[in-house]
Amino acid sequence: MNPVRVRFAPSPTGYLHIGGLRTALYDFLFARHSGGTFILRIEDTDRSRYVEGAVENLIASLHSLDIHFDEGPGIGGDFGPYIQSQRLELYQREAARLLGSGHAYRCFCSPETLNQMRQEQQQRGEFVKYDRRCLALSEAGIEAKLANNEPHVLRLKMPDNRVFSFDDLIRGHVEMDAAQSDDQVLIKSDGFPTYHLAAVVDDHYMRISHVIRGEEWLSSTPKHIWLHECLGWQTPLWVHLPLILNPDRSKLSKRMNDVSVESYLQKGYLKEALLNFVALLGWHGADDRETYSLDELCAEFSLQRVSKSGAVFDLAKLDWMNGWYLRNLPLDEVVERSLPWFETEGLSLPEPATLARIVAAARERCTLLPEIAAYARMFLCPAELSEQDRDFLHSEDSQRVLRWFQSQLPRSGGVDPAAIDSIVKNGISELGLKGKAYYTPLRLALIHQSHGPELPATFVILGWEEIHRRLGRELRS
Repeated sequence: MNPVRVRFAPSPTGYLHIGGLRTALYDFLFARHSGGTFILRIEDTDRSRYVEGAVENLIASLHSLDIHFDEGPGIGGDFGPYIQSQRLELYQREAARLLGSGHAYRCFCSPETLNQMRQEQQQRGEFVKYDRRCLALSEAGIEAKLANNEPHVLRLKMPDNRVFSFDDLIRGHVEMDAAQSDDQVLIKSDGFPTYHLAAVVDDHYMRISHVIRGEEWLSSTPKHIWLHECLGWQTPLWVHLPLILNPDRSKLSKRMNDVSVESYLQKGYLKEALLNFVALLGWHGADDRETYSLDELCAEFSLQRVSKSGAVFDLAKLDWMNGWYLRNLPLDEVVERSLPWFETEGLSLPEPATLARIVAAARERCTLLPEIAAYARMFLCPAELSEQDRDFLHSEDSQRVLRWFQSQLPRSGGVDPAAIDSIVKNGISELGLKGKAYYTPLRLALIHQSHGPELPATFVILGWEEIHRRLGRELRS
């Protein structure tokens, strides 16, 4: 059996999107699970859609998620170059072979001619495809057009009567009639290859064993099988992943949805949660667990457990998963990753022990990293009290509560939650107050809001010195 070699082959047209991430992740997991090779190949032959800096952004996004390729731009390999615009001579050579064997032909039709042809076919209710009018050109006619430098493309001549059959590792046996396939353009008028020729040529020369790609490419498989046959090459194994769907079952579109991987990271989603969530968009483990580390995914992953049916992108599930990781990752990691958002909030960092206590309390209640910094504000930089809250705080009962606590709370030493809980219960009995009348004055004095964490958690975070300072600040003489 040939060694496993898989490729992620994006076009540099913008940011890495969720669909692309899933393909890259499945390639990566399959390669790691099989002891194979994961390749990054940049398919940049459509120059009209090229976006400056997109390659660098894409590679940075993959690395930020700990998806590292074994061969590709920047690190090389035995089958490079790994950027298609640097391989044009190879595509031209193989295209010339197809032309010489009669499996390809020149087409001189203008865009206007092609558009009119398609409109007429649609009006007649026919399958829209090139009608091969240039296939009837004589050699002399072709030479004359070439001599006049008339723009033209090179098309693949598909067989007239053939049913293509192949085995897809997810969908099983598939049969597709060649009549439903167009004579695909292989070389454009600018001399650059189309995706179809370049991908097949590169897959062969890079010795790709499995082509893992989205379901939208299923209809192109007969063309790719035919190209392999015409060039005398063995086909790889085909793996077509299910669509990613919106909750209403419509296709998740990068043009209509916020599906940029970078945007999710910028919003404060954790890489562990994002990878875990994306891995489950079509795949499930043997025990139907919900949470996996990247190492566990590498160990568990198999193409046999990828579903045929579309996978729903459920943002509520991603939020739940992100909250789970916030609570379960090592505390020091969560502290470190939350730091940029403290800067965004304009908050000065407290000493490390206090910061750790704040994050420990916050992550039990937060879903995203920036929410931790927002939660911390009540301890580090409380908002100004409203006039209504200040009037309440200065009422007779509220002042009694503050004085009693100032007299009962220690001035130094460690903060023991159990002891605090006992003091709080004693205060209810001694003061004869409860509910809002009892708890709200303390919260307003300590964090300038009437709702917040349990009092023991607040005391642990602030410490005795700061507690007494804040209580004393709100006591009237």
